[in-house]
Amino acid sequence: MTSSLRLAMSAAAVLATALLVVGCSSSPGSSTPTSDATPDDSGSSTTPVTDDDIEAAWLDNGRLFAIVTWGSSTCVPVVDEVTANGQTVTVALADAPSADGAETACTADLAPRASIGGVPEGVDPTKDVEFVVTVDGVTDDAELDGNAALTGTPGSETDYAPSAGWFDDEGVVLLTWGSSTCPPIVENLEEQPGGATVTFKTEDRQCTMDMAPRATMLGFSDDIDDDGDFILTLVGDNLDGAVTVMKG
Repeated sequence: MTSSLRLAMSAAAVLATALLVVGCSSSPGSSTPTSDATPDDSGSSTTPVTDDDIEAAWLDNGRLFAIVTWGSSTCVPVVDEVTANGQTVTVALADAPSADGAETACTADLAPRASIGGVPEGVDPTKDVEFVVTVDGVTDDAELDGNAALTGTPGSETDYAPSAGWFDDEGVVLLTWGSSTCPPIVENLEEQPGGATVTFKTEDRQCTMDMAPRATMLGFSDDIDDDGDFILTLVGDNLDGAVTVMKG
């Protein structure tokens, strides 16, 4: 089964605080990666889900999470504060500050955006987790099922490997690591039994030398079979490899 790319948007970390997670910090659960987004130029405008509910996804083997909200693709909320009480994680999202302090102009599109945060120490990703999320003055919740395959320890250091998690029956958040100013650009997405091949554009760009988490939203057709392992084969832009999409 083959389909054209239905959605490809990248969310790249732009705040210096995000570098605490990938640079000098050994505790992703205690510092919060942040994200911003730029639309890709694939020409695709179809979204992977049909509602605007807040969703969540497991990333980084259970050490990180993504909160998916809907709004302008160029103004992605950042994770401002994360706390936990047992298996309930409270997340506050805030507008991402601009580099020069000026008000950011947002596009008028409506798209899913991923805000990446660290799972607090003490939370067990192998058990069900409830995320209570506040954004733009509105509080909603999202639940993730525990996954016994998640062997990462919240609060421990990331291994900087690509990872991916389902946030919806047709939507995946793909996490890669690299320059915050050069997020991956999806050129093509081809579905096949048991997975999909994601081809990224490989091009020369002026990139900063930081190492940041970048979230790419991927949408699939409604007849994919995600009951078993769903494997993404990444091709191009120095991202070649295979990633098993985590369930939650």
